[in-house]
Amino acid sequence: MSDLQQRIEALYRSDVRGSVLLIVCLWATILFVLLMTWAYIPDSGIKVVVAIAAAAVLIFNTAAILAMLNHYKEDKDFIYGLDIKNADAARNRQS
Repeated sequence: MSDLQQRIEALYRSDVRGSVLLIVCLWATILFVLLMTWAYIPDSGIKVVVAIAAAAVLIFNTAAILAMLNHYKEDKDFIYGLDIKNADAARNRQS
């Protein structure tokens, strides 16, 4: 594997780790807020609406992040290759 390919893989893996962390934080935050506020919602109809809204936020945001990762995986040579080339060019200008 070439040096460029290794650098691309490292950047991609870093983005995957960050995305997984963001998904975990999203779920933890939404579920924590839902749990902490549940007792203060007096009407069962409103509880249903809040639960559906929370589920929609979790499902759509998780799907969007996973779709982004899928796009990154499909096009990682182009996406990360540009990043690496620009970073190398900026580093060469500074030297």
